[in-house]
Amino acid sequence: MTDETNPVKRENPRKVREGIVVSDKMNATLVVAVNERVSHPRYGKTVQRTKKLYVHDAANDAKVGDRVRVQETRPLSKLKRWRLTEIVERAR
Repeated sequence: MTDETNPVKRENPRKVREGIVVSDKMNATLVVAVNERVSHPRYGKTVQRTKKLYVHDAANDAKVGDRVRVQETRPLSKLKRWRLTEIVERAR
């Protein structure tokens, strides 16, 4: 499984999502809304689905309205399964 060129190779890479910070009231935790566009199975119309993710932000960097990139991680608490990787765009 591990070879000389890439010693840490994951068979199933972690999911990465991009979304908007909805809440930063908690300490070291953000709530990020992730929109996905899905084709309706029967009617074919494109519909938007919004999912709220609880994200670990150890440095409390991100603020409400920021566009952020998050990555899947091990469970950090009852609801937190994502970690902040970068702030793509700051809120104006």
